[in-house]
Amino acid sequence: MIQLYLRPCAYVDTPIGYDQPVERLAGGMLYFSAWEVLTTEGGRRTGKQLIPVSAFDTYHDSMSQDQRERLDGLRANILKPRPPLNMGERNIPLDQPRVMGILNCTPDSFSDGGKHGDAPAAIEMGGAMTAAGAAIIDIGGESTRPGAPLVWEGDEIARIEPVVRAMANSGAAVSVDSRKAAVMEAALAAGARLINDISALRYDDRAIAVALSSDCPIAIMHAPSASSDPHKNDAGYRDILIDIYDWFEDHIEALVAKGIARERLIVDPGIGFGKSLSDNLTLINNLALFHGLGCPILFGASRKRMIGALSNEAAADARLGGSLFLAMKAVEQGAHIVRVHDVPETVQAIHVWRGLRDAALTASV
Repeated sequence: MIQLYLRPCAYVDTPIGYDQPVERLAGGMLYFSAWEVLTTEGGRRTGKQLIPVSAFDTYHDSMSQDQRERLDGLRANILKPRPPLNMGERNIPLDQPRVMGILNCTPDSFSDGGKHGDAPAAIEMGGAMTAAGAAIIDIGGESTRPGAPLVWEGDEIARIEPVVRAMANSGAAVSVDSRKAAVMEAALAAGARLINDISALRYDDRAIAVALSSDCPIAIMHAPSASSDPHKNDAGYRDILIDIYDWFEDHIEALVAKGIARERLIVDPGIGFGKSLSDNLTLINNLALFHGLGCPILFGASRKRMIGALSNEAAADARLGGSLFLAMKAVEQGAHIVRVHDVPETVQAIHVWRGLRDAALTASV
């Protein structure tokens, strides 16, 4: 069966002054002048066309009824503004990119060597991230790097609960980075207001029940396995971009059928989880395709192995330049949240980007 996908492309600095129409991406600060239409058959890409915004209606009307309905749904999802994240007393607007600071309360973090493994150090770092401009602090107590040992949920709770409580009491918007229902429950009770689950609520049988009992946003990440090793990938991919997009479409519909509103879901393509360097590059270059799901996009590539692979095997703590570039590559495709270790530098980069956008949007013809 032939299937269609839409990716916004051919971005312009401003919608002002053109004699041809442009579209606004997800109610944000980006405008684009063309659609890339991908055609697949049997789950593999078979063709692509670049359709100017001005010619889209003509292209649309030439298709079959099923294809027109598919294009209508994708276009509506891509253009509709994303509502603010409702995080208790905090609402996080998504009309511009937001920074999520990574706070690993683990003794074996790949990125910082466990510097924030004790609660006082983690709380101090979380406060510094908030002061530097992080909109959300993402607190986790289990490393999910390749080969990391599984952590008992009681130990994970002990690591994060005092940090979550202290950060929430300070007024920070806090998310819990866990795939275990008991940890989610403890974190929510301590003041977390977003669940960030690398297994997309698949690892723990009770996770969906916890999600249903809360009204908080939920970030669902793609990983090839819902087992204790999220990097396990025995089946491989036919087409990395289409496989992951289709997986999200199916999984979102399954979660909605179980009672979780689509408006609560955030999608994360899972850079580095069971994916090759080539896979990661393909996903990043085509990140805007995922706007077709109609959910905010969370992007996390900070300090990941792919940066070292492209830069003479730079160590994790020497990947700032690559991390910043990948974060801004995502921002320039409309990512709503970038999850990073280096908060001050990323916030500064986004402020400069925002200044350029503002200047372009207010420029005279």
